[in-house]
Amino acid sequence: MPSLTKRATIYFDPMIHKILKMKAVELNKTISDIVNDAIREELAEDAEDLTAFEERKNEPAVSYENMIKELKRNGQL
Repeated sequence: MPSLTKRATIYFDPMIHKILKMKAVELNKTISDIVNDAIREELAEDAEDLTAFEERKNEPAVSYENMIKELKRNGQL
Protein backbone atom coordinates (compact mmCIF):
# COMPACT_ATOMS: atom_id res chain seq x y z
CA MET A 1 0.00 0.00 0.00
CA PRO A 2 1.46 3.40 -0.90
CA SER A 3 2.28 5.63 2.04
CA LEU A 4 0.33 8.82 2.52
CA THR A 5 2.33 12.01 2.55
CA LYS A 6 1.60 15.50 3.79
CA ARG A 7 3.00 18.58 2.13
CA ALA A 8 4.81 21.30 4.11
CA THR A 9 6.88 24.31 3.15
CA ILE A 10 10.31 24.51 4.76
CA TYR A 11 12.64 27.45 4.25
CA PHE A 12 16.31 26.46 4.22
CA ASP A 13 19.37 28.61 4.46
CA PRO A 14 20.63 28.83 0.85
CA MET A 15 23.87 26.98 1.64
CA ILE A 16 22.03 24.18 3.43
CA HIS A 17 19.66 23.85 0.48
CA LYS A 18 22.61 23.63 -1.92
CA ILE A 19 24.25 20.93 0.20
CA LEU A 20 20.96 19.02 0.48
CA LYS A 21 20.55 19.08 -3.31
CA MET A 22 24.10 17.79 -3.77
CA LYS A 23 23.59 15.06 -1.17
CA ALA A 24 20.28 14.06 -2.77
CA VAL A 25 21.98 13.59 -6.13
CA GLU A 26 24.85 11.65 -4.53
CA LEU A 27 22.46 9.33 -2.65
CA ASN A 28 19.90 9.13 -5.46
CA LYS A 29 17.24 10.35 -3.01
CA THR A 30 14.96 13.33 -2.81
CA ILE A 31 15.49 16.19 -0.38
CA SER A 32 12.20 15.12 1.22
CA ASP A 33 13.59 11.62 1.79
CA ILE A 34 16.74 13.02 3.40
CA VAL A 35 14.78 15.38 5.67
CA ASN A 36 12.29 12.65 6.63
CA ASP A 37 15.14 10.25 7.46
CA ALA A 38 16.84 12.91 9.61
CA ILE A 39 13.60 13.70 11.47
CA ARG A 40 12.96 9.98 12.08
CA GLU A 41 16.47 9.59 13.53
CA GLU A 42 15.95 12.62 15.78
CA LEU A 43 12.59 11.30 17.00
CA ALA A 44 14.10 7.86 17.63
CA GLU A 45 16.78 9.51 19.80
CA ASP A 46 14.05 11.37 21.68
CA ALA A 47 12.23 8.08 22.27
CA GLU A 48 15.44 6.53 23.65
CA ASP A 49 15.92 9.53 25.95
CA LEU A 50 12.35 9.29 27.22
CA THR A 51 12.83 5.58 27.93
CA ALA A 52 16.04 6.31 29.84
CA PHE A 53 14.31 9.05 31.85
CA GLU A 54 11.48 6.68 32.71
CA GLU A 55 13.92 3.94 33.78
CA ARG A 56 15.81 6.37 36.03
CA LYS A 57 12.88 8.30 37.50
CA ASN A 58 13.25 6.65 40.92
CA GLU A 59 16.97 7.39 41.25
CA PRO A 60 17.84 10.05 43.81
CA ALA A 61 18.47 13.53 42.44
CA VAL A 62 22.02 14.88 42.72
CA SER A 63 22.58 18.62 42.81
CA TYR A 64 25.04 20.28 40.47
CA GLU A 65 27.12 21.39 43.44
CA ASN A 66 27.35 17.84 44.83
CA MET A 67 28.23 16.45 41.40
CA ILE A 68 31.12 18.91 41.06
CA LYS A 69 32.36 18.00 44.55
CA GLU A 70 32.18 14.30 43.67
CA LEU A 71 34.13 14.82 40.44
CA LYS A 72 36.81 16.74 42.33
CA ARG A 73 36.95 14.07 45.04
CA ASN A 74 37.48 11.39 42.38
CA GLY A 75 40.21 13.42 40.66
CA GLN A 76 38.14 13.91 37.52
CA LEU A 77 38.31 17.70 37.80
